Amino acid sequence: MAQRLEGRVAVITGAGSGIGLATAKRLASEGAKVVAVDMNAESGEAAAKATGGIFVKADVTSATDVENMYKVAFDTYGRIDIAFNNAGISPPDDDSILTTGLDAWERVLRVNTTSVFHCCKYVIPYMQKAGKGSIINTASFVATMGAATSQIAYTASKGGVLAMSRELGVQFAREGIRVNALSPGPVNTPLLQELFAKDKERAARRLVHIPMGRFADDTEIAAAVAFLASDDSSFITASNFLVDGGISGAYVTPLDM
Repeated sequence: MAQRLEGRVAVITGAGSGIGLATAKRLASEGAKVVAVDMNAESGEAAAKATGGIFVKADVTSATDVENMYKVAFDTYGRIDIAFNNAGISPPDDDSILTTGLDAWERVLRVNTTSVFHCCKYVIPYMQKAGKGSIINTASFVATMGAATSQIAYTASKGGVLAMSRELGVQFAREGIRVNALSPGPVNTPLLQELFAKDKERAARRLVHIPMGRFADDTEIAAAVAFLASDDSSFITASNFLVDGGISGAYVTPLDM
């Protein structure tokens, strides 16, 4: 594996599973020192052990926790080069606007969008002092497209992440800080498997729209994060980096061969 991230420090939220864990492993394989952040101590510790990094337990909806996680990262390694703000939720009570309650709406926005606000707010000063840095915020292809099988709070939350990332990317570009939104399509993670195991019709309605005919593997999303974290993407900022198997570019998809 190319050592594009040798000596750099990456703080990854939601590092205990799914895309976060795959990304922690990928960045470590490219030479980065990983700070694995998660609310689950068991999975977070496991991620840190697997990557030779450290674990910090944090609730990313808490400004105090977020400020502390960056302080621990900086105190341990003396720098913060990469922030992958990935933690998020997609709960079952987030559905059509006609049935989704205010509690679910506020909970999803707090975890998916306000957390990214905190994570960017408290890491940017470290990057300003260094004169460089890469922030990657997990949005979603649903921030670009609409779905009749709605998760209204999730969709709105990811739209907020996309808009926030674009604005920060523009604001801090001349300080050497790049901010991009990563927009995955459906990824074959435990969360997706659980959702689709419960609702085969919903799974089928999604799969038919993917030109590649399959869901992404979490390692494919991790590869995209590694690219955005590295100098190979040095002229990319304020972008919506879609890794969606062609969904957002499709009108109709190919017939099965």
